[in-house]
Amino acid sequence: MEYIWARVETRVAFTWRNSVRKILALCLLSFTLSGCVVVDLVKGTVGGIYDLTAGTVTAVYHIGKFTYTVVKAPIEWSLTNDDLETIDGLPVKEAIRLGRVKNSPYTVKGKKYYPMSVAAAHNYKAIGTASWYGNETLNQKDGHMTANGEAFNPNGLSAAHKHLPLPTNVRVTNLENGRSVVVRVNDRGPFPSVHNPASGRRVIDLSYGAAKKLGFHKKGTARVKIETVHAG
Repeated sequence: MEYIWARVETRVAFTWRNSVRKILALCLLSFTLSGCVVVDLVKGTVGGIYDLTAGTVTAVYHIGKFTYTVVKAPIEWSLTNDDLETIDGLPVKEAIRLGRVKNSPYTVKGKKYYPMSVAAAHNYKAIGTASWYGNETLNQKDGHMTANGEAFNPNGLSAAHKHLPLPTNVRVTNLENGRSVVVRVNDRGPFPSVHNPASGRRVIDLSYGAAKKLGFHKKGTARVKIETVHAG
């Protein structure tokens, strides 16, 4: 049996009660677990370029030995992928503001993509090539927003996927060295680029931090196995 222990910091203001409840519900529904999990919800900031305005909700949770920090990005931040044109027929940031992102169809460079349902994603498995992204953001002053409105941390454990619901937790195993890591899928990609049209055939785009744990951050790509992580 798996247990969830959650704590909501008392310093969360009354005006944030509904937001905190929504975030807690999201944590309990979306954070797929392995072993004991601790979920902390706080009102505040995180360090570096992720210093945000007062009232930003941060969720910290654990899956096994891995720790995840989820921060709601300021709406004025740039998207990690500026080729993302619409989500659910709306301007991207409007869809994010309205919470119409999870598995809504979206367009990139005029092409429409249709994410899978939550039920279909439950037993998702795939083998293919993984790449990583975020190098261009490592030394930039301003932060970036993922396709579901979270602050992108290139050193964190996150990923972009074309078809999985956002967010989804998946285990990624590097088939070349046997290393594995659980990442939070919170972004869209990888897509074909002008310089490398074949990049769109890759199955997942990992953050720099995840690629480093898997041992291919210097190489750039690796053959991987992906499988959703879920309780029960």
